[in-house]
Amino acid sequence: MQSTKGYKIISQWLSSKKMKPFPFQEEAWQQIQLGNSGLVNAPTGFGKTFSVFLGAIINFINQHPKDYKTKKRSGLQLLWITPLRALGKDIARAMEEVVQELGMNWQIGIRNGDTDVNERQRQKRSMPEALIITPESLHLLLAQKGYAEVFSTLQIIAVDEWHELLGSKRGVQVELAVSRIVGLRKLQGVNEETEVGNRESGVARQQLIVAQEPSSNPSHPSSLNCQLSLWGISATIGNLEQAKDVLLSPLATRRKAGDGAVIIKANLRKDISIESVIPEEIEKFPWAGHLGLNLAQQAVEIIRANTTTLVFINTRGMSERWYQKILEIAPDLAGAIALHHGSIEQELRLWVEDALHTTKLKAVVCTASLDLGVDFRPVETVIQVGSPKGVARFLQRAGRSGHQPGKVSKIYFLPTHSLELVEAAALKQAMEENLIESRDPRMLCFDVLIQYLCTLAVGEGFKPSEIFEEVKSTFCYADITDAEWEQVLHTIVNGGDALLQYDEYKKVEPGEDGVYRIKNRRIAMRHRMHIGTIVSSPMMKVKFISGGYVGVIEETFISRLEPGNVFTLAGRNLEFVMVKEMTALVRKSNATKAIVPSWDGGRMPLSSNLGMMLRRKFNEALTSKDVELKALEPLFLLQQRLSHVPKENELLIEQIETKDGFHLFVYPFEGRLVHEAMAAILAYRISRITPITFSIAMNDYGFELLSDQPIPVDDTNVYDLFSTNNLFADIQRSVNSTEMARRKFRDIGVIGGLIFTGYPGEQKKARHLQSSASLIFNVFKEYDTENLLLRQSYNEVMEQQMEEVRLRNMLERIQQSTIILKWPTQLTPFCFPVKVDSMRENMSSEKLEDRIKKMQAQLEK
Repeated sequence: MQSTKGYKIISQWLSSKKMKPFPFQEEAWQQIQLGNSGLVNAPTGFGKTFSVFLGAIINFINQHPKDYKTKKRSGLQLLWITPLRALGKDIARAMEEVVQELGMNWQIGIRNGDTDVNERQRQKRSMPEALIITPESLHLLLAQKGYAEVFSTLQIIAVDEWHELLGSKRGVQVELAVSRIVGLRKLQGVNEETEVGNRESGVARQQLIVAQEPSSNPSHPSSLNCQLSLWGISATIGNLEQAKDVLLSPLATRRKAGDGAVIIKANLRKDISIESVIPEEIEKFPWAGHLGLNLAQQAVEIIRANTTTLVFINTRGMSERWYQKILEIAPDLAGAIALHHGSIEQELRLWVEDALHTTKLKAVVCTASLDLGVDFRPVETVIQVGSPKGVARFLQRAGRSGHQPGKVSKIYFLPTHSLELVEAAALKQAMEENLIESRDPRMLCFDVLIQYLCTLAVGEGFKPSEIFEEVKSTFCYADITDAEWEQVLHTIVNGGDALLQYDEYKKVEPGEDGVYRIKNRRIAMRHRMHIGTIVSSPMMKVKFISGGYVGVIEETFISRLEPGNVFTLAGRNLEFVMVKEMTALVRKSNATKAIVPSWDGGRMPLSSNLGMMLRRKFNEALTSKDVELKALEPLFLLQQRLSHVPKENELLIEQIETKDGFHLFVYPFEGRLVHEAMAAILAYRISRITPITFSIAMNDYGFELLSDQPIPVDDTNVYDLFSTNNLFADIQRSVNSTEMARRKFRDIGVIGGLIFTGYPGEQKKARHLQSSASLIFNVFKEYDTENLLLRQSYNEVMEQQMEEVRLRNMLERIQQSTIILKWPTQLTPFCFPVKVDSMRENMSSEKLEDRIKKMQAQLEK
């Protein structure tokens, strides 16, 4: 490859910038020239983007050695799929710089929800050579007439940040779109060969020549279909091999995923410096949330000491509070600090991203909205406030600083309560051992499939027999049966068995030519507007009465406000005036106190890897040399005196009687979702021993059952209570799985097109959506019990909300562990944060803080 013109030109360009390629980048370029596909894996900041993009440029120059500079309108050469809109602009900036400096005529286009109509029309008339697109916009492209022509020149598909898409329904959208493009290229190859064959031999038209059998050599380009290369770009995750197989499944010429496929690993270690900010005084009775803000002064000192700092907060609501708090402590930072999260209006977000590049800002308080990005070079330091709950997420955020080869990534960990320092020590250990979480791919998402088939029916239409083969080639739908496929078709054509009488569910019409199409213009328009798999609570725009857009906020939050209430959004205190046409009208407020909005999905559960490391850290709680554990020594000594500090192979159960009643605290350290399910199962199993009712509370470390009578758990029955026997049945009986499935069905129904969320500007209220979903759910439950979407609702409850596999693994671990039963005379440092979480529901934050201070004072006497 090094002798090719493309490689020489790129090498010279890099040399002129005093850079040279890493071996992994050269390997990627080599594989792209061979026509192979694969996955590139490298740490953040080592040029993963260039490993594929420059490969595409080399490929193009080699194909057009004489006119690569002058050649215009070459058609779409590179399709770059990215999960975040914000990433699109970064990538386009990096690509345009290369193209301009090489003097090429390539156009770089962006297509996402923010792309205006004029730009879309320009792209329709003449596609850019490189198109950066989100999964949703790619599906919208498939809903256009003549989309096959768009992809006829395509050489390379790149899926950026594949680890972020894998395991989500947006990842399934990517799988389906890739399967369609690959299918088109197969068809194109067959048609071209047929034409040539007919021309040369004069064979009768009805004799079709089938595409050649692929080469038996998997590295040979012909073993992948029609020279289309597919590349995933991924940070490190625990199941890289599977991540590759999922993405490349449609390209595998036989049902053996992996033909002609490679994983290119950078084998470069990113130096990450982690420093925990230790509070001056360690609370022996910690509680979640409040400590972080008390450490804001230390955060300000870190910000002052660095050129640019990203302050990562886990929730949007807390990011608003942190932004206000930093300005309160350091008013001189006004204008040099900004706020960035998904609910702030787009123009302001874009300004913040640009200001990061040009070092106009000293700090940005942000959420996961800035987890990913091409290159914020000036960012020197990252502050992580509160546990990131997972090793992969922490690595990703740390990599935002020192985002260049050879630079050290510096990250500070600010705990929101003292026990989180154990998580900091666990994160350090996990990173040393490279213990990074896996992303499990989604299987048989029928709602996404139904939406996809309607997308194709809106555009050119589809032939079921052709599309079925393509769909089965994906990893997600590899196991779909003929009967399930027929039921999917029955759903989009007739509405399924239960909705046969309702014309609005009869969307797709089979034509005499065997092509399935949506002919009704109203149905087609409604479908185009709702392509996507992100179903959030209905959002309301927030605008000033005097004009000017602030951002968006969940309708449920606005519905609780009275006129005159003051709340915080985009770092401003706003007085709520009224709701008009799905818009909350506000005016600026100088009030010192404001309500902080809460957004759905704010609290992430602890990952299984971090939970395991946490349990291991407690082994050395009183002997460790880790600065975090040494700082916590007074807390551990008190815990040991009052109760017990559990080892990795122990499960601690505490039973405490207070004036509130009888408490049972259990500490599996498995994350709040598993604890919520386990608490319900344990409550159900105990109630079979004796009639008893409980209230339940949980956090990431453990859970609480509270009753007004003694709880019958002791040495004689404790192992049986944590048994895996009849687990599935006990889950069904202990939690209202039907109600949970009904809630889950709302999202599935919206994605599958059964529930219409309204036209832009007049979205249905959340309660109306839920009642529509409940109605259809009940109809399916009564009249169509085998319905695929009904089945999917129950499966998703088990897999995601109940985390059944992780729950079963936890119970198996407990059976092999020693269960330690303790009866402390008062609340302990471990149970205190769980107890506080149970009080949050019924108290304002001020009252809660007062009550906690009194409780702490009494316990420390």
